[in-house]
Amino acid sequence: MRIALISFHTSPLATLGGKDTGGMNVFVREVARELSRRGIATDVFTRSQSAQSLRIDPRLGPNVRVINVPAGPEAPAPKDSLHQFVPAFTEWICRFTHEESRRRPPYDAIHAHYWLSGLVAEALRACWGVKFAITFHTLAELKNQIAPRDQERESEIRLRSECHLCSVADRITANTSVEKQQLVRFYGAGSSRIRIVPPGVDLSLFHPIEQNYAKSVVGIPPSHRMILFAGRIERLKGIDTLFKAMALLKAKRDDWDWDHLCVVVIGGDPSAAGQRENEEMARLHELRDELGLDQLVIFLGARDQDVLQYYYAAAEMLVMPSHYESFGMVALEAMACGTPVIASDVGGLSVLVQHNKTGLRVKVNDPAELARAIEKLMDDDVHRRRMGHAASCYAEAYAWPKVVEKLLGVYRELAEMGGR
Repeated sequence: MRIALISFHTSPLATLGGKDTGGMNVFVREVARELSRRGIATDVFTRSQSAQSLRIDPRLGPNVRVINVPAGPEAPAPKDSLHQFVPAFTEWICRFTHEESRRRPPYDAIHAHYWLSGLVAEALRACWGVKFAITFHTLAELKNQIAPRDQERESEIRLRSECHLCSVADRITANTSVEKQQLVRFYGAGSSRIRIVPPGVDLSLFHPIEQNYAKSVVGIPPSHRMILFAGRIERLKGIDTLFKAMALLKAKRDDWDWDHLCVVVIGGDPSAAGQRENEEMARLHELRDELGLDQLVIFLGARDQDVLQYYYAAAEMLVMPSHYESFGMVALEAMACGTPVIASDVGGLSVLVQHNKTGLRVKVNDPAELARAIEKLMDDDVHRRRMGHAASCYAEAYAWPKVVEKLLGVYRELAEMGGR
């Protein structure tokens, strides 16, 4: 088989933790790597963001090429401005594949990631005569339902495009049964064309590590305790709820050793320049100071995924107070490391985090309930460790080889459909 992965707006080689880099980047990268291990030729097409980038980058594996497509300026650009470059992106790929190989079709299946890539895949289906599947990763309708301000709402063109793609895609993959229901309910997607394929986790990287050793790697003294958040710095992640919960606990629990406790925030750029570029980062710094948490909360910025497992393992718990998550890959990674997760009872987190077994689920935007959950785990070492062990066992079902086996089933369906 030959597979084309479309990741229009962000590259699988990008550093994680930036404004538009996260779980989707990991998904595309790890799928490509696993396909490579199986000897399946895979091309990942992404928009070039630097004139210095290799046009064809082979770093993901012997059978994988990341192809940086010149479409618009070869520089980072706001995501909401990228729609205008979809035609140029598509045209370049059609020319590239025509010049590279005269055989038709050049691929057996196309897998698009995010709505912009879906528009590309629809056009490539006409160019190549190859069927496509789409994974949306997040849905505009769900994000708009929780957007506190008009300027944070997703665009009408994204909403219309997602609805359109739900009607024309040959297959749609949903992260969970919850997302499948949302696709049917809000976009009218045909349930017979939806396949449930969750994201996975690299168990060779994310696995239980002795806590004190993990602390030594990340520079935390053995006597210190850490509560961790990791992810993009944006309002829908609910980081402010975590801060407010910690302020409640600080006022209530004077018996805790606050000098040896920290809340670590991984993601984004906490520098002055980063705060100017990211309104939410600036807001969170102000909120931290207003709540008197400047000695408790530490903004570490983005961290490479190759060191994240040590932060997960060093933490007492991972907290994901999101207003919306289609899945929650960070939660899965932490669970694989044997760390219990406290998460909002929303979207994919409602499926992934088993309440009172692998972690705790709490109501969205409820600092008092989140504080009680944190308090429960901090006060009960035995229960917390038991949850962590259960979490690592549960995460084994999400190993990337198992996930890619499900994806290959979807790709075979597309290939058998052919040009019909």
